[in-house]
Amino acid sequence: MKIVVIGGTGLIGSKLVTRLGEHGHRAVAAAPDTGVNTLTGEGVKEVLQGADVVIDVSNSPSFADDDVMDFFRTSTTTLLDAASGAGVGHYVALSVVGTERLPESGYFRAKVAQEELIKGSGLPYSLVHATQFFEFARSIADSATDGDYVRLSGASVQPMAADDVAAAVGRTAAGSPLNGTIEVAGPEVFGLDQWIRTVLVARSDPREVVTDPRARYFGAVLELDTLLPGRDAQLAQTRLSEWLARQ
Repeated sequence: MKIVVIGGTGLIGSKLVTRLGEHGHRAVAAAPDTGVNTLTGEGVKEVLQGADVVIDVSNSPSFADDDVMDFFRTSTTTLLDAASGAGVGHYVALSVVGTERLPESGYFRAKVAQEELIKGSGLPYSLVHATQFFEFARSIADSATDGDYVRLSGASVQPMAADDVAAAVGRTAAGSPLNGTIEVAGPEVFGLDQWIRTVLVARSDPREVVTDPRARYFGAVLELDTLLPGRDAQLAQTRLSEWLARQ
């Protein structure tokens, strides 16, 4: 199949392009640096011609509330219109476990808006909700840093490796449209504070993680289970210790 990966030069997208190619698909990386811009529309119709599947793993360059909402609304509308015109048979998008439970967060409100556009488009679709990536631990710590301290909630998380995220999205894209959502997660549950502390210690980062139940995560206060998947989630195999050992 011809599978176009929007955001195909990023962390997940580049892994997807490689993995899909290894499985015999014609995977095309689509991103601004390959001449495809979903905000301006440049190159979008052209790259989707003849595509069987489009996978959207792109992300907003700015997480400011208005910016991220504009990004997902504009980008998704552009993609859906072009996919419909090109007769694409399967629209796949990557989102986040717990998105619908985080209305305080401008980022997650934007992801909900993205999903609603896809569901209402009339195109066959699949939504993949993944938990936090191991690779984002440092950026999460940076966003919560106050001087020498990192203030984070002890809410539970079930993070996973980006390789496992790409594998799950790839499997979904190669299958029949779900017209629904699946959840994928890592094999272990941590406190958000515990997970980030473990990664910082492993990387000899001197910052101290302080547990603060009221600390905000992308603008939202977390309940204990806000970021946890449901019991039917597909669980990946890579454990945090294994991932750290490979870094």
